[in-house]
Amino acid sequence: MSDISAPQFKNEKAAVAHLEASRWPDCVNCPHCGSVNVHRMGGKTQAGYFQCNDCRDKFTARTGTVMERSHIPVHKWLLAIHLLSSAKNGMSAHELHRLIGVTYKSAWFLAHRIREAMDGGTKRKPMGGEGGQVQADETYHLNTSKRSKSYRKGRSRKASIVALVDPANGEARAFHMEMGAGADVVRDVLVKNACRQSTLVTDESKLYTKVGTEYAAHQTMVHSGREYVNAAGFTTNNVENFFGMFKRGMRGTYVFCGEQHIQRYLNEFSFRYSNRSGLGVNDAMRAALMLKGIEGKRLTYRRPH
Repeated sequence: MSDISAPQFKNEKAAVAHLEASRWPDCVNCPHCGSVNVHRMGGKTQAGYFQCNDCRDKFTARTGTVMERSHIPVHKWLLAIHLLSSAKNGMSAHELHRLIGVTYKSAWFLAHRIREAMDGGTKRKPMGGEGGQVQADETYHLNTSKRSKSYRKGRSRKASIVALVDPANGEARAFHMEMGAGADVVRDVLVKNACRQSTLVTDESKLYTKVGTEYAAHQTMVHSGREYVNAAGFTTNNVENFFGMFKRGMRGTYVFCGEQHIQRYLNEFSFRYSNRSGLGVNDAMRAALMLKGIEGKRLTYRRPH
């Protein structure tokens, strides 16, 4: 974890300036109408506000982001973003609330807003491509806590998860399958995220048999026969490594997670995996990338799920 003594983590003015520079690197524009015809307001009560000269609305660098309407100071937001992006196995809300000096409830909600910013959205380019490959695999995450609403003695509910990894650039995407990981559901995830000119690399699961014919090639690892790298040199080790990291974090750091929140934790681990140090992304760069993702996403207290 890198140095956290930078001014933006301790001083509110420095933090606001850092946020403004990140959100508007060229010029300030109104988040309401997009106009660049804006001015900074003065006075004690209006300090820190901008006003649009066209639509006349007021705004700050928080407006239209996951930070909007939050009473937590910006420097604590930036510190939380830095800590959560630097922790390889995640950081619990209890640890976060002790480190940045907010209540546990605030730390829990703040962490979920940050995870919302880690979601790459639906505008990402397809993974793989002509001459490339995409590794796909599924797993089942089990919450054993008796606090789970789905817990029954002698019975347990497993959350179905499908993950894709592009070994060429290290990108990972993971999805919680609320209705279970059936062949149709898995196909829907694949065709929306993986270029069909790619080579699809999976294990011998029948979930991929039919959809594999839609790709340039389908390479299968026969894990039941202890095959982990086939004769052509293909493997599913990358996607399995991602699942290993996700499960270590969920068991060792977060311990329990309600099924309605799993997708946000998958976003968190996917973001860190896709921007890890092995790909040349350090802690400061990762936090800066995360800060770019805060815009256009809101998570209100009335919609915590």
